[in-house]
Amino acid sequence: MTIASLANELVDPKTFGDEKQLHEIFTTLRKEDPVCWTDSGDVRPFWSVTKHADIIEIERQNDTFLNDPRLTIQTIETEAAIERATGGERLLRTLVDMDNPDHRKFRGLTQGWFMGPAIRKLEDGFRVLANEYIDRMAAKGSEGEIDFVKDVAVWYPLRGIMSILGVPKEDEAFMLKLTQELFGATDPDMKREDESGTDVITDFYNYFNAITTDRRANPKDDVATIIANAEIDEKPIGELEAISYYVIVATAGHDTTSSSTAGGLLALINNPDQFEKLRADRSLLPSAIDEMIRWVTPVQHFFRTSTVDYELRGKKIKPGDNLVMWYPSGNRDEEVFDDPFSFNIERKPNPHLAFGHGAHHCLGHMFAKMEMRMLYEALMDRVEHIELAGDTPRMEASFVSGLKSLPIRYKLKS
Repeated sequence: MTIASLANELVDPKTFGDEKQLHEIFTTLRKEDPVCWTDSGDVRPFWSVTKHADIIEIERQNDTFLNDPRLTIQTIETEAAIERATGGERLLRTLVDMDNPDHRKFRGLTQGWFMGPAIRKLEDGFRVLANEYIDRMAAKGSEGEIDFVKDVAVWYPLRGIMSILGVPKEDEAFMLKLTQELFGATDPDMKREDESGTDVITDFYNYFNAITTDRRANPKDDVATIIANAEIDEKPIGELEAISYYVIVATAGHDTTSSSTAGGLLALINNPDQFEKLRADRSLLPSAIDEMIRWVTPVQHFFRTSTVDYELRGKKIKPGDNLVMWYPSGNRDEEVFDDPFSFNIERKPNPHLAFGHGAHHCLGHMFAKMEMRMLYEALMDRVEHIELAGDTPRMEASFVSGLKSLPIRYKLKS
């Protein structure tokens, strides 16, 4: 198989359902053609960027490489369907779609909710919440089996972010359904018939428009109230931007954390020496969580669009060219990570790219790490043994991917 045909595999969502194949492709591209022109015919062509240093070089230059107008891989057919459905308008305009100065202004609206002091105030509540999910395991008996993804990992961070956003508990199942349909639009088990995502976004619009109306009339101490009543340049926030803000908080605010949480547990199960090391020394938990996040890397890619002529590893990038930054590849780069295919909870330094880099570094990274820490503390406090009890399929999606199922067998401490 040629390098070009190998790179073309990256536009096929099925490739992301096979983690071994995915990393074989990335390893070859890093070695043979780390900035590779990718033109499958089904997707508008782009440069595949697979090296850690190159991803950082791109992300550091926000005026040279723009987030707008292309953010994720979509087929030409899907792009056409979106254009027909919206009359050429975009479906969403979230923080990750924005460049400065808008990005800086919109990010600043909620940044305080996800910074250190605010996160520390949440720790006790999340400790209680984490133990509630271990209680659910205990309710099945001191020994039992669950699907850790479907019973714990998706629900715990969902409740966490929804409580901050201001979505009532009774609506969480609806939010989870929409999130999975949005990020799993190409997965046979999660997608709607309409793969363009327009129906899903319509449901989000209808739900959050009602939230906006309510919070303008009845403000509360939550993020929804901040968004609903926000002003940008002394003007009320636009409807598109408001709905998009809700959507990114409501989806990215839990889905990526659930993927890292579940994938991290699978890594511990598959590396029992690391699991025992963590049990013996809780001070390793912060570095273990960073390693879990590197190992899983839920966000697979983002686009940037060049505004200038630029040379990257000898390749001539032209104005208007699109570049895809492949984060799982950067996080296995042999030039940056010692033994990158080993799961090492003591890895330091660990300059992983799972949260992005630079101005667009994930707004909720401290929140996500805190959530994971609380859940893993509860697990190790109360669960004596965990082992794998079945297959662990991955989502077939090129944007955000992770485990769809993690059946485990467990024994609680007496």
